[in-house]
Amino acid sequence: MLKIGNTVIDSHLMLAPLAGVSDLPFRLISRKYGCKFAFTEMISTRAMYYKNKNTLKMLESSRDDKPLGVQILGDEPAILKDSLKILKGFQFDVLDFNAACPVGKVSSRNKGAGLLKNPDKLIEQLSVVIENTDVPVTLKIRSGWDEGSVNAVHIATQAERAGAKAVFLHGRTKVQGYAGKVDYTIIKEVKKAVRIPVIASGDNVSPQMIKKMFDETGCDAVTIARGALGNPWIFGATEKYLGKGLLPPPPTAAEITDTMKEHLSLLKDFYGEKKSVAVFRKFFAWYSRNFKKAKILREKASKAANTEDMLNAVEELKTKEYLP
Repeated sequence: MLKIGNTVIDSHLMLAPLAGVSDLPFRLISRKYGCKFAFTEMISTRAMYYKNKNTLKMLESSRDDKPLGVQILGDEPAILKDSLKILKGFQFDVLDFNAACPVGKVSSRNKGAGLLKNPDKLIEQLSVVIENTDVPVTLKIRSGWDEGSVNAVHIATQAERAGAKAVFLHGRTKVQGYAGKVDYTIIKEVKKAVRIPVIASGDNVSPQMIKKMFDETGCDAVTIARGALGNPWIFGATEKYLGKGLLPPPPTAAEITDTMKEHLSLLKDFYGEKKSVAVFRKFFAWYSRNFKKAKILREKASKAANTEDMLNAVEELKTKEYLP
């Protein structure tokens, strides 16, 4: 089991916060197939401060969505404090402060990965979060801004001294974004430098790659991001692979399409008819990527006007023409 502060997690696999993806329906589908801990989408403290309806919607949860992590992005102490007051109205178990987002419009404003260039400011803001919440606080960072300023060990040790209960580390620099190779060595160095858990991210897209991450770094846990898109089975498959060295057979076409229907139903309950169809289009593409000639049906799904149209496209995946 993994322990972050007073939160105990019955797994070493965690669902990462994915922008535009990690809503409640996605988390519930992931949990059904073995995910024991999930994050909401990254939450802007400024948007929360101004009570943006879409942002507050991201924080909605349910009794089956536990334990839950919330990741926040912010840079102004006053807004951080006030947004944390709003967060007290929601139920969650871990609060992560993001200093890793590489998106230009974020990092250029000295938020997210932009804070890696100013470790003192980063720790100052992390301390504000720690002092103004009752749940365990963690920090998400990258290896550094660029190859010439890899400072993850320094920041992680300072974060531990400030009271962070774990460090999430993506083994790439900000400049790399999501390209190039993950630096397993820096994750291993951070693990050796701190006593708190180190949770590693970067290319955890299959059971084999996740095992490689554990073997190469000695990390305490991993987050799964891209690997879970259209593939909630990755959690159960990875647990089995790590435990017994065996890979279960991939889901059948019927299992995939049944899951797609359930996912669409959850989206409809959460967002309503119109938005659920729009949101599900990208999921249709992810679920169907291993089907033959699925591009035809993806185009059909992209034009679906309602859930009935979308369900028809899902049903067609089971026909002989498209079966993997």
